[in-house]
Parts: sequence; C-alpha cells; structure tokens
Amino acid sequence: MATLSQILFYPVKGCRGLSLSRATLAATGLEIDGIGDREWVVVDADGEFLSQREYPRLALVDTRMTGSALRLKAPGMLQLEVPFASEGDVLKVRVWDDVVPAVTQGEIADAWFSSFLGTPARLMRFDPEHVRHASARYAGKHEAPFKFADAFALLVTSTASLADFNARLAKAGHAAVGMERFRPNLVLSDVEPYEEDFLKSMRMGEATLKVVKPCARCTVPGVDPATGEATSTVPDLLATYRRREQGGKTGVMFGVNAIVTAGAGAVLRVGDAVALELAL
Repeated sequence: MATLSQILFYPVKGCRGLSLSRATLAATGLEIDGIGDREWVVVDADGEFLSQREYPRLALVDTRMTGSALRLKAPGMLQLEVPFASEGDVLKVRVWDDVVPAVTQGEIADAWFSSFLGTPARLMRFDPEHVRHASARYAGKHEAPFKFADAFALLVTSTASLADFNARLAKAGHAAVGMERFRPNLVLSDVEPYEEDFLKSMRMGEATLKVVKPCARCTVPGVDPATGEATSTVPDLLATYRRREQGGKTGVMFGVNAIVTAGAGAVLRVGDAVALELAL
C-alpha cells in the first residue's frame, strides 16, 4: 500500500503549479471548484502552444485562483487577474498533433504574456463544449478525456524515484532538484524507486486510475523553476539510465501517464492510502 504524498495542479500549461492538500478527481484529471488542470494554454500568433521547451521563462509565471479569477504574477510584471466569467471568441489552437477549440481571454491577458515572453502570445481557455480524448492506442475502451495536458489526464511519479535521481546528481557533483521539475499531478510515497513503471492501476477510495504508459521526458526538467533558466544537466543525467523503448520509439522516461477509469467526482487528499496493482 502506497501513500499519496503530493497533489500538484497546473491552471496554465507550462506555468507554475499549485501544491494542494486536496482536489477533486474529474474524468479529465484534477479539478478545483470546476476549474481543470491545464485549463488554460499560452499560444503564439499562429495558435501553436508555447512551452518551457522554447520559452523557459514560463516557469516564472506564478498561478493562483481566487474565487472568481485566475491570478498571474511574474517578475517585472503587474499582477493580472483573468475573470473566470470571461467570454471570448472560439478559435482553434494546436497542442502537438491535436487541433483544439479554445476561448480567447482578452487583449489585456494577451499583451501581458506577449510582454513577458518577448513574443506575440495569447492566453486561451479550453472550450467547455469540446471533449478531447486520449489516444485509444493506450486508453483502450476508455474515453479518457483531458484538457491541455500533453496527452493524458494525469502524470504520476514517486518520492523514491526523485530521491534516487538526486542521489545520482549528488554523485555527479550537482545540487538536488525538486519534484516541480517533473511537473507531476500525483506523487506517491512508500514505494520503491521507479516502482510506478510497473503499475497497471491505482485505487484511492472510490477512484481508480489506469496507468497507460511511461512518460517520455523532453528538455523541460532542465528548466530551473526558480530562475527560468535551462541547462542540460538534468536531461543528460536522466538519459544515462532511463532510456527505454515505448511503442516502437525510444525515450527517456520518468513517471507514468494515467487516466481515470472510475470514481470521477471523488476527492483526493494528501495522505490517502493508494492500493497498487502491478502489471503482469
């Protein structure tokens, strides 16, 4: 039996997340008062999503949610509040291979991100009339909806895996890094390093998650969330021992992707017991 030790929620894709003591588990992933994980995304003038891969400064954008608005802060910028009740035009944006309808959030929000990133940018919100489904190749018979995450509703890691990685960093003469580098939603404790690699499912009360695939990592874990600067130290070290083949492709894996298969609407709390089913 594992323990849920952290719940992490990201209102805006690519920006700083929130550490929560509890959250609702919706079919699309974590929710707070009806607002979903990766509810918003920043895109360029052509509607292509922006990430820390190309714009590591996104890591400096602090996100908070008031009772009625998304509150954004960043170095050198005035605080911005984007009302939840904002109504805008529905446009198409692209996240990887998916073209997704999204709602504009106003010229002030667009100008704020454009100024901070130094490039034309727009803040967009997931269209509530649209349903985006994960690949049936991995989700199987499950619909597996999600919002602006890369490919699945949830990312799961463990404290033991991070501790092992930090021990390797220390041996190489580098400082430890925090879990925020890997941007998970759920963090498990009381498991062995990389035990999540072998999970078939997870159960927390009435909620059941199906683990669908390992998560191939890009350069984002190389971004220091405190400075918004990217180096190759973390990705390079991961590549020395976490390179795996998945679906005919080779990637550097850390954490696993999961979908919600039962218990949507359940409340998850830090400290919850997590029953693990290992894949055969």
